[in-house]
Amino acid sequence: MRQKTKTIIAIALPIQILLVKWVSNFPSFIEEYYSNGIYPYISIALRTLFGWIPFSFGDVLYTAFTFMAVRYLFKHWKHIKKKPLFFLKDILVVISLVYFAFHFLWGMNYHRQPIDHKFGIEREYTVDELVDFTHFIAKKANHYQMELTGDTISPVHIPYTKKQIFSKTEEAYTKFEKQYPNFKHRHLSLKSSIYSIPLTYMGYGGYLNPFTNEAQVNGATPKFRLPTISCHEVGHQLGYSAEDATNFIGFLVTSHSNDPYFKYSAYNHALGYCLSDLYYKDEEKYKEVVASINLGVKENFNELRIFWEKYKNPFEPLFKSVFNTFLKVNNQKEGIKSYNSVVGLMVNYKKQHSMQD
Repeated sequence: MRQKTKTIIAIALPIQILLVKWVSNFPSFIEEYYSNGIYPYISIALRTLFGWIPFSFGDVLYTAFTFMAVRYLFKHWKHIKKKPLFFLKDILVVISLVYFAFHFLWGMNYHRQPIDHKFGIEREYTVDELVDFTHFIAKKANHYQMELTGDTISPVHIPYTKKQIFSKTEEAYTKFEKQYPNFKHRHLSLKSSIYSIPLTYMGYGGYLNPFTNEAQVNGATPKFRLPTISCHEVGHQLGYSAEDATNFIGFLVTSHSNDPYFKYSAYNHALGYCLSDLYYKDEEKYKEVVASINLGVKENFNELRIFWEKYKNPFEPLFKSVFNTFLKVNNQKEGIKSYNSVVGLMVNYKKQHSMQD
């Protein structure tokens, strides 16, 4: 690539940043022309292109890119020391190209209208509403735990393979689509990341590769959580970038599923968020709800706690801090705390809809 071309691409970086910042002030425009306009075609094209591959092609690309970057530094180190400004320009060129690809292929979804706008629900809720909803979720978790195990003391163990869970995720979305046509999903591209163990050390359950549109699941996660994680990541594929939105979508799709294991996963996951919220708002009511939870449900929570503690490390807070900053830069002002905002969405959804099934 000629130096003149490199200069133009490097100069384009700040222009792109300013342009994205300006367009982000018009979420309705992004919603209509990007999220519901060109993005669905981009997503389907990428899922069709990479979805059939049995492994994570995006993870392989990241590996190859890292290898080439290290090789380039090693091979050209003397030249870099002699002409550092040229090297800086090369870095800016790469960042500029990646920035463009990220926002064109997926990232503009960070600036679309929030999901409460699509469902016509509020986010605010009272402590009394939280208490009632948490009791409701606990009863649901107890019900499906009892149905699946035959007693109140045994934890739920999903008998499906990861591949079967991914297939049933597609089935769950097909069912959900009948009630909410905007959530139509075709061409499954849901995979277990080849970096599942590193993801675990970083404290993540999965991620969407914005360049290949592959939904990556942390395959090391206890299996009873995989249905909600899978539905969460597919929610990202559908163009919902906000973590509270995809947590909400994951809950709705799994709880509406015909599969009792998916339903249990939905209510167990939701119960964790509700209990965490309730603990800080009314500790006495929190203890009351906890006392009503079946031992088997608690055993699954304990299984999850042991799993994360096993991989706890001093670098995890750093990874979380980086991701927290990334979310804030991309229009999620609450950062990682936005994961917990799903409680308000669930509480208000129940106020408007029957959640008996």
